[in-house]
Amino acid sequence: MRRFTIDESDVQKRLDIFVAENLPEISRAYVRKLYEKGSVEVNDEPAKLSYKLKAGDRISIDYEPSSIEHTPDIELPILYEDGECVVINKPTGLLTHSKGSFNPEATVATWFNQRLGTVKELNKVSREGIVHRLDRGTSGVMILAKTPEAMSWLQKQFSTRKVKKTYIAIVVGELNPTEAVIDMPIERNPRRPQTFRVGSHGKPSKTHYKVLKVVNYHGSVISLVELKPETGRTHQLRVHLKQQGHPIIGDSFYDGRLADRLYLHARDLELTLPNKERRVFSAKLPKEFDNYLENLK
Repeated sequence: MRRFTIDESDVQKRLDIFVAENLPEISRAYVRKLYEKGSVEVNDEPAKLSYKLKAGDRISIDYEPSSIEHTPDIELPILYEDGECVVINKPTGLLTHSKGSFNPEATVATWFNQRLGTVKELNKVSREGIVHRLDRGTSGVMILAKTPEAMSWLQKQFSTRKVKKTYIAIVVGELNPTEAVIDMPIERNPRRPQTFRVGSHGKPSKTHYKVLKVVNYHGSVISLVELKPETGRTHQLRVHLKQQGHPIIGDSFYDGRLADRLYLHARDLELTLPNKERRVFSAKLPKEFDNYLENLK
């Protein structure tokens, strides 16, 4: 049990912020978990984490330090790094950042924090340097910012569509025509809020595709496809391909065939670095892609 008495210096501070500052070994997410268990009290009564502290308030937190699950250290492949940013090749299965509830698993964000130390200036304006995100199952090129200035510079390029992205996917069936543009608005699916769908009330979304290879084995047809999203909606490529009747292999959210991974890879990322140099960063297609195609043969 840890106890604190509030003095004038902490008056009007949020309860969760106070606890996080005074117990650095506990994240705000873990504080929320303790609150849900009724383990955080103000003046011997449960309190909201948004509670604004008053002088003389007595804070008690009931927890055992040994019960805290520490986030494991991980190593990620670095494709490029300078004083303002770092480009990585994210493996499949790794979250970009935690989903908000207490989650001790390693993420791109925890790796970046462990690498740089706590980036307080970045934390004020962003998710620890995360400029853009890739879904857990998607592998490939990601760029992270080391400074607020780099974050602003890079985010502006994404928002103004000056970043060019190329993905590779393995999908069910054979697309016809073999090269085209999917131009369909995407909206959240109210029946399954964690997913999205094509809908008339959605945001404009556009994806260029080109079929690279078709494999036909005893009537089972799959295609290796190059995808270039012009917009950057959540799950855009996955939703667009499902709508065409060609879901990505391994995409359980959008009716894809069961597989050992989501067969979607961010191969290329072209943008202008904070040093004003235009660059293309590439992550080689994972071996699983070739193996999947060969095994089908």
